[in-house]
Amino acid sequence: MLMAMLYGAKDLRLERGDDPVVGPGQVKIRFGAGGICGSDLSYYGKGRIGDFSLMQPLCLGHEVSGEVDEVGAGVTRVKKGDRVAINPNQPCRVCRTCKVGKGHICLAMNFYGSAALFPHIQGIFREVIVATEAQCFVVPQSCDFRIAAMAEPLAVALHAVRRAGSLVGKSVLVTGVGPIGSLLVLAAKRAGAAHIAVTDVADAALKRAEALGIDEAVNAVASPEKVEAWYANKGTFDVTFECSGNAAAIASAIQATASGGCVVQVGMLGVPTADIAVNRMVSREVDWLGAFRFDGEYGAAVHELASGAIDVSSLLTHSYKMSAANDAFLMAADRSQSMKVHLTF
Repeated sequence: MLMAMLYGAKDLRLERGDDPVVGPGQVKIRFGAGGICGSDLSYYGKGRIGDFSLMQPLCLGHEVSGEVDEVGAGVTRVKKGDRVAINPNQPCRVCRTCKVGKGHICLAMNFYGSAALFPHIQGIFREVIVATEAQCFVVPQSCDFRIAAMAEPLAVALHAVRRAGSLVGKSVLVTGVGPIGSLLVLAAKRAGAAHIAVTDVADAALKRAEALGIDEAVNAVASPEKVEAWYANKGTFDVTFECSGNAAAIASAIQATASGGCVVQVGMLGVPTADIAVNRMVSREVDWLGAFRFDGEYGAAVHELASGAIDVSSLLTHSYKMSAANDAFLMAADRSQSMKVHLTF
C-alpha cells in the first residue's frame, strides 16, 4: 500500500508498505478521502505542533473516510462495501479522565497521526487502514467521501460549542476563520446564535466566511478600529471562539468578550507561552475555557453531515491524488487559495 510519511519539516515521502491484517473486532478500510488539518500542516512545515515534536517518521492524517473492504470476527455494525467515517480517537477508557466521561483528554490517548507519544501514533494517509469497529461510523452510499471526512473537524467545532454552553440568542465572535473557525460559524448558527462576527487577517478567508451567512467580517490588521470598538462598555460578545492560536488575537478576544461571557480557546498557540490579561478576566468574570478535540461529538458530526443539517460543501476547495501529496500540502498552506484540501486515491 502507498502511504505519506513525514521525516522532518517539509520532508514528506511517499512509501510503500505491507497491507495491514484485520483482526477480531477490526475493520479493513480502503482510503476514500482525507482532509489536511492545521496540525498536519504544522508537522509538515515545522516538524512539530505545540509541545509535540517529530522524533521519528510519522504517517500523517486523521480526517479520513473510506470504504469497508473486510471485517474481522465479531464485527456486526459494519459490512463490506459500507462507506464509513473513521474516528481517530482511541482512548483507553480506563484512566481517571476516561472514567469521568472525558475520553478526549485520555491520559493514554492514541490519536492517529500524532507525535504526542513515543513511539508516535501513525496516521491514516495510507491506502489501506485497519480500525476498530467502534471507530467506524456508517454514512449513506450517496455521501461524498470528502464530506464524510469532514466529520472529524466538525466534531472539534461541536465540542467547542458544547464547552461554551447554550448559544441560543447569543452574540458570538469567531477569531480566525480557517477550516475550524468556519466550521464553528456553521456550528454556532446551528446552535441558535443570534449574531455572529468573525475576524481574520486574510481577506480571502473573510470572504468565504461571509458566504456562510455571518453578520460581520473584520480584517483585524486592516481595520483595527472596528475590533477596538468591540472593547467599549467592557466587551460586546457573549461567547468568543478563539481559533487562530495567535497571542494578539487571544488578548483581543478577552477584551471583546462581555462581562460574564466566555472565551473558548480552540486554536493551539505557535509559541510556548503568551501574555494573558488575567486581571481583566477576573474583574469582569470572563471565563477562559480550553476545547481540545472531541469525544461523543463525533457521532453527532456524522449525523449532521449525512443528514445535510450542516452543509460544509462550500469549504471543500481542492482535491489531490495521494501521489501529489506534497503539492496538496503546499496548497493547503496557501490561505489565499484554499480552505479545506483533501487527498484521494
